[in-house]
Amino acid sequence: MRTRAVATLVELAKKDPNVVLVTGDLGFGVLKPYWEAVPKQFINAGIAEQNMTGMAAGLALEGKTVFTYSIGNFPTLRCYEQIRNDCAYHGANVKVICVGGGFVYGSLGMSHHATEDISAMRALPGVTVLAPADADEAEAAVRAMYETDGTFYLRLGRGGEPLIRPQPAPFAIGKAIPVCEGSRVAFFSTGAIFDEVSGAMELLRQEGLTPAAYTFPTVKPIDRACIERCAKEYELIVTVEENTVVGGFGSAVAEVLAEQTQHARLLRVGIEDTYSCIVGTQKYLRDHYGLSATKIAQRVRDALK
Repeated sequence: MRTRAVATLVELAKKDPNVVLVTGDLGFGVLKPYWEAVPKQFINAGIAEQNMTGMAAGLALEGKTVFTYSIGNFPTLRCYEQIRNDCAYHGANVKVICVGGGFVYGSLGMSHHATEDISAMRALPGVTVLAPADADEAEAAVRAMYETDGTFYLRLGRGGEPLIRPQPAPFAIGKAIPVCEGSRVAFFSTGAIFDEVSGAMELLRQEGLTPAAYTFPTVKPIDRACIERCAKEYELIVTVEENTVVGGFGSAVAEVLAEQTQHARLLRVGIEDTYSCIVGTQKYLRDHYGLSATKIAQRVRDALK
């Protein structure tokens, strides 16, 4: 996912000298093709994410299309005030890229666990929040950010996520993308957690249940039409995110459903209101906090009872 996103950024920067990438002193293995291709459009701001973001805002207000790049919480929570005051408030053309959403950097502890970023960035007025599920969606998201003015947040996995569809699906900001139709249950997921959703769906299929599935590469603005339609067609909507359930993707879906008079029941699967006090691989931490395929499937079974 991240390799495709950077490759897309290289392509755009070669065509447009106003594209600038600013990094917080990391990502060199992945970013090397970029600075080799367009060295004058690359800035290493050092381990100073607040300065990185302020610099990006200044460049954007002078006509540049600026992408900032860092891992985990560093491009968001560490410089949240600068994103709010310098970028979003002015409608600056700054695109914040986080690599390693959720538990990607699980072995590095809670300081590197990006588990509140969707909630935090979604709360900022004027910020579009994107969380693609695979490399195809990631490439489309980068292109959409480039083509659309304003402040964006793009949450990526680390890489190696399996492609969901045999061919890229049409992508539009604010629109969910169907994966498959089904009955009784509809899965909504955002970000790189779809592999666990897919595993849960397979377990449920073995028991005679055929869920529908949609990926939501845009968390904000949320696809209200898709939610409202599915709320009428399905008994249970299950939101899955590698983020806290407080204020995140599931909350965005809940806000839409709360304004409907008749709708499906909602099950929000995510990280409960807690910090991770343990370390381990992403798969290990997902299972520990109830985000593995087997535990998602069990939550659905319990909800349908």
